[in-house]
Amino acid sequence: MRLANFDMDALRTFVTGIELGSFARAAQRLGRSTSATSAQLRKLESQADAILLQRSGRGLALTESGELMLAYARRLLALNDEAYAALSEGRLSGEVRLGLQEDFGEILLPEVLGRFARLHPRVRIEARVARNSELLEALAAGQLDLALVWGSESGMPGRERLASVPMCWIGDPEVLARWREQPDEPLPLLCFDAPCLFRSEPCAALDRAGLPWRVVFSSANLAGLWAAARARLGLTVRTALSLPDGVEVLTAGSSGLPTLPTLELALHRAQEAPSEPVKLLQELIREALAENLQR
Repeated sequence: MRLANFDMDALRTFVTGIELGSFARAAQRLGRSTSATSAQLRKLESQADAILLQRSGRGLALTESGELMLAYARRLLALNDEAYAALSEGRLSGEVRLGLQEDFGEILLPEVLGRFARLHPRVRIEARVARNSELLEALAAGQLDLALVWGSESGMPGRERLASVPMCWIGDPEVLARWREQPDEPLPLLCFDAPCLFRSEPCAALDRAGLPWRVVFSSANLAGLWAAARARLGLTVRTALSLPDGVEVLTAGSSGLPTLPTLELALHRAQEAPSEPVKLLQELIREALAENLQR
């Protein structure tokens, strides 16, 4: 049996199109024409001897073979890029200052920053874990190169929207069951100190639904909220990313809890013309979040 060698450019087009939700946007990102992008996708299907994409409404959806190819394509591209960087950019030096929310510590710190440090050992990485307002202030003051934040204003310069992520009620089902048995009792909430979108949005949703609530525990950090949730002191609101053991997502609607809005996740860049280390880290963050958000 003769084995085929998959075209790396075609794999990159395929993965980028799926992650961006549009192959037209993938063509713009990769600096190719839409006709060249279509030709690469046809080439990849020919090499795989399988249909990878099918029509779904006005767009395209992955077939079963396409889902399998996507998993392998990501691994092949990651290894290709790591090898290329190690061989051709191993002398890259400089500094990158990254700001991020606590929610992304388990995703970005080991996966992205660890890999980046192995690829570019001469680049110094400074990471600041803080809340939105502090990160945006530091970015404006020139103290950060990149900042990953929730719900920032769409018109801000250097802002790249990455995804819309649903807010979720999180806690122990026992707390929810106790509250439902006593409907006149206020819902016990575990919140960050104000101001915070994960505090104001659920409170507003409860008010609209006519449900009483009270903040029973307030914390300045995420570890405190998770500890209170595991202790069954009340319910909190975050996203489904990086949940610790001992808590789970609680379904809104049928549980009596109101539906919550989604939050935009954005990556902000301080400089219009960033350094090479900043551009490389930005790309790794995009890839890691796209993969984790699809799980």
